[in-house]
Amino acid sequence: MMSNPQPAGHSGTDRALLVKVRDAALPALGAAFGKVLAGFDDVLFDRAEVAGASQLLFLDGMRELRRRRDEINTRFNAHLRQAWDALAAAAPQSAEDVLVGHGEGGLSLMTEHVLESQLAVRNFATILLRDWKPLLARIDRRLAWLGGVAELDAGTNPIGPEHIGVAVHEAFATCDLAAEVRLVLIKLCEREFAQLVGKVYQAVDEQLLQAGVMPEISPRPRTPPRPAAPLWPDETVAHANEDPHQVPAWAHRFAERWGQRQADATTAGGAGGNESGPVDSQVLLEALHELLAQTRHVREDATAAAQAAVGQQRPLSQREMMSVLSLLQATPSAALRAATGDAGESLGQRLKSEVLSGATQLGVDPSQTRLDPQDEDAIDLVGMLFDVMLDERELEGRSRELIGRLVVPFVKVAMLDRRMFVQKTHPARKLLNSLAEACEGNTGESQAERVLMGKVEEIIERLVAEFNENLAIFLTLEEEFREFLAQHRRRIEIAERRAAETQRGQEKLELARRRAAAELDKRLQADALPEAIENFLRQPWNHHLTLSLLREGDSGEGIDETLALADAVLEEVAQARRQVVERTLLQAKAPVLRKVFTSVGLHGDASAVAIEALHATLQAIAEARPDLERALPELPQVTLPTPPAQDNAGFELEEAARAEDFDHTDADRFRHMEIGTWLDFIDKDGKVQAGKLSWVSPISSRLLFVNRRGVRFCVASPEELAVMVRLERLRPHAADGAFDSAMQGVIDRLDPLTPTLH
Repeated sequence: MMSNPQPAGHSGTDRALLVKVRDAALPALGAAFGKVLAGFDDVLFDRAEVAGASQLLFLDGMRELRRRRDEINTRFNAHLRQAWDALAAAAPQSAEDVLVGHGEGGLSLMTEHVLESQLAVRNFATILLRDWKPLLARIDRRLAWLGGVAELDAGTNPIGPEHIGVAVHEAFATCDLAAEVRLVLIKLCEREFAQLVGKVYQAVDEQLLQAGVMPEISPRPRTPPRPAAPLWPDETVAHANEDPHQVPAWAHRFAERWGQRQADATTAGGAGGNESGPVDSQVLLEALHELLAQTRHVREDATAAAQAAVGQQRPLSQREMMSVLSLLQATPSAALRAATGDAGESLGQRLKSEVLSGATQLGVDPSQTRLDPQDEDAIDLVGMLFDVMLDERELEGRSRELIGRLVVPFVKVAMLDRRMFVQKTHPARKLLNSLAEACEGNTGESQAERVLMGKVEEIIERLVAEFNENLAIFLTLEEEFREFLAQHRRRIEIAERRAAETQRGQEKLELARRRAAAELDKRLQADALPEAIENFLRQPWNHHLTLSLLREGDSGEGIDETLALADAVLEEVAQARRQVVERTLLQAKAPVLRKVFTSVGLHGDASAVAIEALHATLQAIAEARPDLERALPELPQVTLPTPPAQDNAGFELEEAARAEDFDHTDADRFRHMEIGTWLDFIDKDGKVQAGKLSWVSPISSRLLFVNRRGVRFCVASPEELAVMVRLERLRPHAADGAFDSAMQGVIDRLDPLTPTLH
């Protein structure tokens, strides 16, 4: 970040002005929070009237707010004062560290309602930052200059969005509120408090400007912030301004190649070149049909080709086609169902055979009929689309069967509305994208996965039962499923957060274990120790030191105390070998010894017996009587958690760790990759699974990736990921959705059959 220029009249840090800004900003924020808090009990009362079975929860929440209102206000103000004091001390505090700090003392996981609350206040902070981003950028720079620190951002600015979010979280932290009531309160802050916070930001920025702090970054004309967004953005709003004829990325690539082919053909014929321009949907569709016509003879088997060549066959009318497809939709044949599970059979070819056979149920002689070329194109495209999707996506078992049931309805859509292939906002393709996302990698192992699959099955059953020739059903079902996914994704974020916490805890544990082992090895390098002394150091002492390191990090009073105990015991051994035994030393260390033995489950008299065994052993050494040495009492079996089994997308990361042939530029790119980036992991069988970068370890710099359900499935170093790139097991993720990714696969499969396209 570039250094901030110093404004005229100031030398940098200005503590007096910093105090003035604090005395204006913090009371204003506290008053704004108090104002919205005063209206919350009325809102909770209104919610209680329509909450059904949850009515008592909202009424109890209303009473709790009234009882603790002063405490809630105090806790809110206390956090902001603490954050401001950190800036005044030139050591800005990270809001994220405060938010997650409560769970850092050990390996225990946070309760789900705490995680939900944290996610909600993070979303609140995101909304504040979105609504006031330019203004906050100026305040960050001005306060950083004023406080004498290098920089501030949304997470370290004491009145920034993240600290205000943490203050809201802290305000309600001690309240006895049901999880759904707590989330409603934070949601109300998004709607009402955010606007008041924005006014405080404007006042602070104006105060700093009037005081002459960095006037060269004077504010641009202000525009009112947008209303607070919901916790999960409404995709109907997100698509409101989208061009309904917007074409996907694969279409641009295909159109470019097709245009080049046409230009080459024109040039070969002596005409001028072809200028590229915007992709026209109609032209694109015609190009697709032409490509299918050119490659159809390669894809057809001999039987199909022979059928097409017999006599003067008439094409099936669209009404006949729709009738046959409706029969297949309601009662798919065993052969068609089997084709969805057979990677070697073309769904398009199987479906065309089934359509011609099914025509007999309408009284049509199949020997006298054939498929209309445009209908055949629709079947071919949809068939190949699902072939690619089922081959390349992680769809197995029930997921594969359910997605396969969509083939016939989508053929009907393709015949009714060809725009489905080229219009990104088409409700049919949006529904397919959502259903594929829900099914991909869903093995039904967790309750949430089973509930999601149940909803997928319900949506598909309704589509199969209700879709005739009215495409409105896709819009209805897509909206309903999107609302369901919004709730499901909140659970995914909780799972993702839990995965990061688990990984963080495991790495802290591993680091503590390594440090404890190093300290132990250092003390065991001398002469052999008596059995009781060595067992004491290897088991209870080592365990206690590991726990102390987990609690305190690299250094702390407990760590120093434990290390000093080991050194004292070893000194006692050395003294005993010189025929000197200081019983008073072990007695002085008795409180620490009891702590150590208590940590492995020896309490009271049992720990006294263990301490006496150590003393008896030292006495036996002093008297040169090994037969008098006493063993430690039997110790309880105490083990710390073991790391979860690594599941790295079917890739042995040990292989990557040994490999040295990788592109260091790739490794560096992974080191600087943003949280939330998606990559495609390709397993040994060629299956592709999307993984999201969820967390980067501050301990090992390893990257944690989660799948679409927030479950950890790959933890790797930047170097290991770079090796995966070299082995073609990792690639950038195209966020086009299942439909567009499959269409790209369809074009790629057709391209080799038409070399002139290249």
